[in-house]
Amino acid sequence: MARVKRAMNAKKKHKKVLKLAKGFYGQKSLVFKAANPAVMRALRSSYIGRKRRKRDFRKLWIARINAASRINGLSYSKFMNGLKKADVDINRKVLSEMAIHNPEDFAKLVALAKSNL
Repeated sequence: MARVKRAMNAKKKHKKVLKLAKGFYGQKSLVFKAANPAVMRALRSSYIGRKRRKRDFRKLWIARINAASRINGLSYSKFMNGLKKADVDINRKVLSEMAIHNPEDFAKLVALAKSNL
C-alpha cells in the first residue's frame, strides 16, 4: 500500500485558520494550536451575533413606536391592535422610521388605530 503524506493538506488547513485569526492577541494569531479554538469560538460568536442583531433591531423599533404612540395618547399594544383591525399592514421598521421622520403621518396612523379600537 502506498504511503500517504499529509503535510500539504495540514499546511493548507493551518494557513486557513491563521488567516482567520489575523488580529487576535498574542499566540492566538501566530500558533495554530492556540488559534484554532479561538477562531472556532469567534465564528460561533459571530453566528450568534447575526441572530441577535435581528432581535435587537426589533426591540429598538418597538421602543420607538411605543414612545411615539404614547406621545399621541395610545400605548404600543393598543396601537398595533388598532392597526391590525384597520387592515393596515406596515412593518415595525417602517413604522419606527415614520415615527422619527414623519411624525404628522404617524399621528394620522395613531388616529386611525384609535378609531378602529
